[in-house]
Amino acid sequence: MGAYRPSATATFGTLPSPCFLQFGKPAFRLKLTPLGIPERNIIREWHLRGHGSAHPGKAEDIRLVVDTIPGLVWSTRPDGSAEFFNQRWLEYTGLSAEQALDWGWKVAIHPDDLPRMLETFHEALNLGRSFDVEGRFRRWDGEFRWFLFRGSPLLDGSGKVVKCYGTNTDLEDRKRAEDALRDSEQSFGLIVDGIAGLVAIMSATGEVELFNRQVLDYFGKTVEQLKGWSTSYAVHPDDLPRVISAWKHSLETVDPFDVDHRLPGADGVYRWFHARGLPLRDAEGRIVRWYVLLTDIDERKQAEEKLRRSEWNLLEAQRLGRSGSWSLDVSSGTVTNTPEIWRAFGLKPGEDCSHPDFWFNRIHPEDRKRVRDLFERCLVEKTDYEAEYRILLPDGTINYQHSIGRPIVNGAGNLVEFVGTAIDVTEQCEARAALQTAFEQLKAEETELRRMTDAIASYIYVLGPDGTALYANQTVLDYTGLTLEDVRREDLRARVFHPEDEESLRDERHEALARGKPFELEQRALGKDGNYRWFLVRYNPLRDDHGNIIRWYATGTDIEDRKRAEERIRDENLVLREQIDQTFMFEEIVGSSPALQTVLSSVVKVAPTDSTVLITGETGTGKELIARAIHKHSQRSGQAFISVNCASIPSSLIASELFGHEKGAFTGAMQRRQGRFELAHSGTIFLDEVGELPAETQIALLRVLQERQFERVGGNRIIPTDVRVIAATNRDLTAAIAAGTFRADLFYRLNVFPIEVPPLRKRKEDISMLVEYFVKRYAEKTGKQIRKIDRNTLELCQSYPWPGNIRELQNIVERSVILSSGDTFWIEKAWLASVQPPRPELAGPLPDTLQNQERKMIETALAESKGKVAGPEGAAAKLGIPRSTLDTKIKQLKITKHKFISEQ
Repeated sequence: MGAYRPSATATFGTLPSPCFLQFGKPAFRLKLTPLGIPERNIIREWHLRGHGSAHPGKAEDIRLVVDTIPGLVWSTRPDGSAEFFNQRWLEYTGLSAEQALDWGWKVAIHPDDLPRMLETFHEALNLGRSFDVEGRFRRWDGEFRWFLFRGSPLLDGSGKVVKCYGTNTDLEDRKRAEDALRDSEQSFGLIVDGIAGLVAIMSATGEVELFNRQVLDYFGKTVEQLKGWSTSYAVHPDDLPRVISAWKHSLETVDPFDVDHRLPGADGVYRWFHARGLPLRDAEGRIVRWYVLLTDIDERKQAEEKLRRSEWNLLEAQRLGRSGSWSLDVSSGTVTNTPEIWRAFGLKPGEDCSHPDFWFNRIHPEDRKRVRDLFERCLVEKTDYEAEYRILLPDGTINYQHSIGRPIVNGAGNLVEFVGTAIDVTEQCEARAALQTAFEQLKAEETELRRMTDAIASYIYVLGPDGTALYANQTVLDYTGLTLEDVRREDLRARVFHPEDEESLRDERHEALARGKPFELEQRALGKDGNYRWFLVRYNPLRDDHGNIIRWYATGTDIEDRKRAEERIRDENLVLREQIDQTFMFEEIVGSSPALQTVLSSVVKVAPTDSTVLITGETGTGKELIARAIHKHSQRSGQAFISVNCASIPSSLIASELFGHEKGAFTGAMQRRQGRFELAHSGTIFLDEVGELPAETQIALLRVLQERQFERVGGNRIIPTDVRVIAATNRDLTAAIAAGTFRADLFYRLNVFPIEVPPLRKRKEDISMLVEYFVKRYAEKTGKQIRKIDRNTLELCQSYPWPGNIRELQNIVERSVILSSGDTFWIEKAWLASVQPPRPELAGPLPDTLQNQERKMIETALAESKGKVAGPEGAAAKLGIPRSTLDTKIKQLKITKHKFISEQ
């Protein structure tokens, strides 16, 4: 709190004067004055006296006064460096005077606010004027709170700044209150905008002051256009007198303003609204503001108008239909009726017809007892009464009457009155025979119509308004094997339609039925043969004269063939996407090394044939690219090229993927599916990583290669196939045969024409060409201009063994291009050094001891295998190395393998 003076006035550093604070009720008035004049005089006097050097006692007193001031007080030199902080300031920040003086005080200012505050501070010092700035100030415990920093410079006689005095005042509570108020206003605005009606606040004279978003949307006007709008501008001219009358009534009474009237929308069309306004009155009872809610009742008004027209039509129909009403007072036994009853019963003027017997005596003798017993039973049982009978008129004419009545009981449940109507139905009864004849004829026509619908090839359903099946034509019954009684059962849809479609389309069908507009669905229906077929079902509503839906007609068209065609198109698209997506990383084979030329020569020779090709080589050498090159140059190049990575497909699904499956072959096989061999018919299928095939699939593949036919999983129909097979593997299949994981007969079927793709370390001549190709490709892809390749990079690439082959080179180049910032391409040496190179092959001569030992091992293996290198019993399998590696070693060591054959 501030320091109170005798005048009961308290001084606060930041509050304006005067200020009113209300603490509950009653309110207290507290006058507050800004901190400034007395306190600044004390501070200035203390500083002018040299901090106590001239009058030490008084200076100390002034210091004590400054330290007790409830604000945080400080002073600075003309350059902004601090020279004084009162004790309250130091205690709040937790800084010592030594830490805070000069520019040390900046650590207590929030970093985000400091630049802005310093700019304001220096500008004020330069101009010699006071300043106010808000910022976050750090408390001793590290918490930042909002403060008002207020400073005032002290000028000398020439107007030069001598010092600057200031205070810091805590604004945190005010800031939070402002935030809370903002949130509250926003929430209130959202609530008002969320009200379904039009909300407006108007002046006492009816001018619009405030409104919600719905008002703007309905009238199609801006805020400026609606400001100052008067009620008379918007209300329909025919409704304005009634609105003014209701307004005057509310002004004269305490009743709310309550009236229905029409308002024009943005499209100029008037709609009915119910306006309810509550007045806000001042202390003297005068209205100062109106709060108005306008609720759209246009549909209700239209319904009321429609009901009025319907009631008028009913009354007119009753008049034209010669009907009247009657009532029986139970306590007095008196009958009263309308003139229409008199006319119907042929009464003469003045006849006493107040007793029930009079009316019973007019009934035909053959009907009298039946009608009287029925009426008296209804009186006793207090139930509704309805009877049709003949009356005998005075002139002997017989008319027909249809009378209905209902009992009226009091609160105690006692019958007090019986009321009803009587309608002359003579014409109806006379026409009954004709109607019966017409009904019989109509029934015969309906039977004929059903025969016609039964002969239509379309599937026809008749449904109730809620979608319940009422009838199905014979085409539906023949397809489903159901009867009409089955069709009308509640579980029809669950029995007929596919569970997946029923689950996914249930909500869509219900919503479409509720909308009442024609719609269509595609769904599968179960035939009596146990198979599902696709149908397009179109729903159309039949409405009565009032627009109410009384029937839905659903017609189904078999679209199974179309669905199959769409599935084939999807499969063809899948093939196309695979051809695009699984294309090797570069479009053409890059390189001119002898090793690569040997491979390409083999491609040229084998491509025109239909021979099966087995491509071997390490991972990343481009085996699939070689396979595509063979297909591209073959007679099947115009057909599909289907690539299958056998290692990426679970062993339980590989057979289904290759050969397809029938519906129900396994869990989840809801439909028949074509396999990759069917998709590749007349084209080429590439089996990558063929060495990973499980044993049972190897058998099936062997059959395809031998007999050119296969069966789908779960099926027994033999499907012929005309497809060229190209297989690839990075495994040593001969070793796999020796280990029993790969069939020898399948190997021989695949290894008709073997092609071994050399690793990149054996075609170092191609590395610079490949680097240039990849750099150009990824530079264009990333939009970079790379004009040259660093020489050290090329040397590094030439010396690196590339265990990942071309794929590793491609990835390294792509990464380098992405990180490149200039026009020179380079590769970080650490990227290559971090990769463990593969064990180098023994291409050069070995020391004599090792060479002799290796020669001895190879010759021993050749002797055991009778000179045979390949195969499960060959020398390569016994040594556990690839056949190609053993052939190389035999040539290097100049071993004559034929002698081992002759020695046997």
